[in-house]
Amino acid sequence: MSALPRRFRRLLWRVVPLALIIIVLIVFILNIPTSLKDSVISSATNVMDKIPWQSESKDIPDSLVDPSSVMTVEEIKDKLTFTGKSEFTWDQIMEQNYAQLSEIMNIKIDEPKVDNLRRGAENPDEYQRANATLMILSRNQDASSIILTIKQIEKHFNSKFHYPYVFLNDKEFSQRFIDRIKKHISSEAFFETIDPADWNQPDFIDKEKQIAGMQKMADENVAYAKKMSYHNMCRYYSKGFYNHPRMRQFKWYWRFEPGTQYYCDIDYDVFKFMEENNKTYGFTIGLYDIHQSVETLWPKTLEFVEMHPEFVNPNGAFSWLVNDLQNPGKAKYAHGYSTCHFWSNFEIGNMDFFRGEAYSQWIQFLDKTGGFYYERWGDAPVHSIGLSLFENRDKIHWFRDIGYTHSPYTNCPNSDKCSGCEVGKLNDDLKSENCLTNWWNLEMDQSARDMY
Repeated sequence: MSALPRRFRRLLWRVVPLALIIIVLIVFILNIPTSLKDSVISSATNVMDKIPWQSESKDIPDSLVDPSSVMTVEEIKDKLTFTGKSEFTWDQIMEQNYAQLSEIMNIKIDEPKVDNLRRGAENPDEYQRANATLMILSRNQDASSIILTIKQIEKHFNSKFHYPYVFLNDKEFSQRFIDRIKKHISSEAFFETIDPADWNQPDFIDKEKQIAGMQKMADENVAYAKKMSYHNMCRYYSKGFYNHPRMRQFKWYWRFEPGTQYYCDIDYDVFKFMEENNKTYGFTIGLYDIHQSVETLWPKTLEFVEMHPEFVNPNGAFSWLVNDLQNPGKAKYAHGYSTCHFWSNFEIGNMDFFRGEAYSQWIQFLDKTGGFYYERWGDAPVHSIGLSLFENRDKIHWFRDIGYTHSPYTNCPNSDKCSGCEVGKLNDDLKSENCLTNWWNLEMDQSARDMY
């Protein structure tokens, strides 16, 4: 079916349901034996169940074009304006999307289906590593939860490759912290302090406006609304970490967080996979954001895009950014942004993208608006919007094979390499927050879907 022209597929999905309804009506009108009648109705129901009702969402995305071509402002606005409609309610769409996610996650998978996966050497210290690091922003009091996670990363991955670690802190690390961490890692580690000029709130922030904005979010129960260190962290992960002097030594990073869980053996070099398969960014979980925290992020971004259309990649993940069928209230509050984002507490990325001209100019523009402090812009939506606008969507990779939990969400593959998690469950109590199905339907072509 996917080989048919896109326009024909759309027409087909409109005609087939009507034809099936007519067949069922004829069956009831005519004097047909009950057994045959039941058989016809059952067959029609099975076909109807397989029809992707959000026809626009279930189509394979448009083919990629020359990424160097420049779109006009009008073309960009058209791409970033969602006009789709559905006959189903948002909660019906939510249930359909969550059911589809469960189907995707229950597909039996192993490793990426490429012929250039790199394995570790018998002696990991002799392995030719990529220019990469495992990194975390942490505090001295996080040692125990960090060790919990490091043990899993070492067991499942890094004991085979010995990639170095970078630990960043806005305060100096204690010797006790350093000594405890070093007992559990197989490789070199760097313990670095962040320059206060890069971490602290900038002087241009209007304090009265900030207090009012924080109070508004607190009244709307936005987590960490008044926690200054959280605002600083979001800003630093959005615009600072990749330019820390130690991080400048590396091209690739794997971000991990204290207390996160890893469930699957990773027997190939994920950094070499990214590098040799032309990927920029990898994620495991995609969610909707707390819309009250990003009220003006999208309008400010559109202001920048209008000034710099040359930075917008014509192969960007535009539909994912603006499709509002599942959570229209969020998109309305966020002025057209769906709030879909890659959950950045796990991410593997090429820092040269963030150091590049498009992202750098955009993030400087955003920073000057004060939105990291007047609101609570997170690094996850910032990274996600930047990647979706300025990078080819086929360079963004869903690591479906990496089992991962950051409470309350889980990515649990159906793989013999995994144990300790329940396959196919993101979080049954938070179905409305699932945006992985949209990524699959709107932005992944067939080759990406067939990667596993």
